[in-house]
Amino acid sequence: MDQHEIDNGQLSAVIKADGAELRSLRTADGRELLWQAGPVWPRHAPVLFPIVGRLKDDRLSHDGASYRMTQHGFARDRRFTWQKHGPLGCRLSLTDDPDTRALYPFAFRLDIDFALESNSLVVRHLLSNPGEDGLPASLGVHPAFRWPLADGIPKDAHELEFDTDEPSPVNRLDNGLLRDGTFPTPIEGRRLRLTEALFADDALILKHPASRSVRYTAPGAPTIEVSWTGFEQLGLWSKPGGDFLCIEPWFGFASPAGFDGAFREKQGLLHIPPGEMRELSYRITLS
Repeated sequence: MDQHEIDNGQLSAVIKADGAELRSLRTADGRELLWQAGPVWPRHAPVLFPIVGRLKDDRLSHDGASYRMTQHGFARDRRFTWQKHGPLGCRLSLTDDPDTRALYPFAFRLDIDFALESNSLVVRHLLSNPGEDGLPASLGVHPAFRWPLADGIPKDAHELEFDTDEPSPVNRLDNGLLRDGTFPTPIEGRRLRLTEALFADDALILKHPASRSVRYTAPGAPTIEVSWTGFEQLGLWSKPGGDFLCIEPWFGFASPAGFDGAFREKQGLLHIPPGEMRELSYRITLS
């Protein structure tokens, strides 16, 4: 089965087996909330695993060996296995195999649950370590919402409202790697006015956000709230020419441009002991 649709009368969602990717999220009246892919960026809401962002030279170093690991890892390009599916939810899983071991020499199991609850879609990520050694990994989500949210609304009429003030400096990228130092935040108190110029230098990264939710709003459009548990960073991204805004809870981030150490020494990793599991989740709520 290539994809599965769930529907509770308030929201409907379509999930693909390829990448366990959310490809559609619609209101009861049929309004699409997600970017529907396209030449500018051909994805909807990819899963970022086992890294978030890039590694220097796209190389992962472990026990004296080097492995090729490209941006955001391989999960988004792998076919997950359906574990269950019903009218209101589904679960998919990905486990290590010889192909993943050639890129990432660790045992893992990643289960992803999708469930509709009233006016929310809840997505739970269960990352388990079935191996005999510690599992170092990052995990992130990358949902792309329509921008503008409705036809006829100017892009610069949209804003993000965080659940608390965000005065801390932000991080930026250079060729996909974390730039040295930090930069003044464009967030004014709790509000970020959205313009395409914000993303001229790639993603805007909140490395230690105080908030655990953000509301995406515009006059005359539905309000979307994204909240998260377990994730520690937040990325915001769009691409010139793309009518989308990505609101991305992460655990992890790109390597600093000067980092050449072993993968286990990289900042922004989950370290899961043998036999243990970590849960990270996010919720999209329509109001």
